Amino acid sequence: MFVAAVPPEDVREDLAEFLDVREGLHWTSADRMHLTLAFLPDVPESILEPLEERLRIAVADLVPFGCRLGGAGAFPHPDRPVVLWLGVERGRAELDGIARRVRGAANDAGAVPEGRRFVPHLTLARPPRGRSALRWVRVLDTYRSREWQVEEVELIDSQLLGRGRRPLHEVVATLPLGG
Repeated sequence: MFVAAVPPEDVREDLAEFLDVREGLHWTSADRMHLTLAFLPDVPESILEPLEERLRIAVADLVPFGCRLGGAGAFPHPDRPVVLWLGVERGRAELDGIARRVRGAANDAGAVPEGRRFVPHLTLARPPRGRSALRWVRVLDTYRSREWQVEEVELIDSQLLGRGRRPLHEVVATLPLGG
């Protein structure tokens, strides 16, 4: 499972159109674009209800805020990319605060979040190993989305379906900011 802020459909569609004409990589489809706040690798069914409640409480007093995608990069490095991503130009501090809260709430519920440092980003592609992605990062760095209001986050179940198949994502709960 994971907790994410999902850009509005028109923002995701605009980004998908920007990527669609750029051949050479398999780009993330618009319906799967999101900003992961916490990745929860193991969530037993027995803690799903308390997890949802703790997450709801964690974001209930937060104020909706403006967010805009912009700036690109690659993990771990453009010379040895595993993931190409688009960053957050506006709303970084707010997303960082939400990530801290939802990770704490998940941990309190018994759903221990993955421990990697939080870097707000939207995954765009997983390039072939062993090739530099500097050219792609430069191209992606030209993109800027419109600004939108983050008014909610989602708890999403991700089911692996086997090698070579995309995981199935299902929204388990929508958690409004400001409650």
